[in-house]
Amino acid sequence: MKLVSYRSASDHGVKIGAMLDEGLVDLSAGLGITSMRQLLDEGKVSAAEDLAYSGSAQKVTDYQLDLPVPDPGRIFCIGVNYGNRNAEYKDGSDAPKNPSIFMRGPLSFVPHGRPLVIPPESEQLDYEGEIVLVISKPGRRISQEKAMDHVAGLTIMNEGTIRDWVRHAKFNVTQGKNFDRTGGIGPWIETDLSGIDVNDMQVETRVNGEVRQSDSTATMAFPFAKIIEYVSTFTTLQAGDVIATGTPTGAGARFDPPIWLREGDIIEVTVEGVGTLQNGVIKER
Repeated sequence: MKLVSYRSASDHGVKIGAMLDEGLVDLSAGLGITSMRQLLDEGKVSAAEDLAYSGSAQKVTDYQLDLPVPDPGRIFCIGVNYGNRNAEYKDGSDAPKNPSIFMRGPLSFVPHGRPLVIPPESEQLDYEGEIVLVISKPGRRISQEKAMDHVAGLTIMNEGTIRDWVRHAKFNVTQGKNFDRTGGIGPWIETDLSGIDVNDMQVETRVNGEVRQSDSTATMAFPFAKIIEYVSTFTTLQAGDVIATGTPTGAGARFDPPIWLREGDIIEVTVEGVGTLQNGVIKER
């Protein structure tokens, strides 16, 4: 099932729905739930699926998608996690023994279909296609064997980055990773993982139709289960937390010369079994 957060033309508050083959259906009224965070907190993913396929949910024809989880508890981001990513840095360092982690805030993202924004402070807006874990079951010190039991489903991220601002301090990438509206998340949370091998699924990023990134989770240094185990060692994962699991080689910064995103570009990130996140690019005005 494809769970979405959306705003309708008649009611501008955020609602919960499911994207079915025949279109979007509303789940908020039938479940008595007003947000994706509440749905995850109350463990009602199965109830949402039952309602979505019951035929009784109201169809929605005029809507705009919001971030899948508009108010996430935390957004964890894993760095340098795909094959050859460590070598891309050309610093002679050994392969990492533990995941690299940084945090982002929700204001740094826009939903599917809305444009990323190049700020006036820099022209170095870059793309990073990623698979995102949406946590639904709280836990601390979660074993790898039980890790995926804590995941409601998967969504997609373009972890857009202002490259020169990640180098403003010696040990800090926070600034360049948190400019408002520089990344995208969406379009939905795919909750049915039964037909997906999460340890060997493809992620591909295209800019104006040109493939820039393409890899499989099989090359990850730290698979999904290891990431959940590691993060939950130092903090209790909560329902509504999201974890971006890293990007493959091929970001614009790694070209010679670098290729930054420009106004009018279209970026598509496709994840096998989940869907495609699409965002345009504009300049901030």
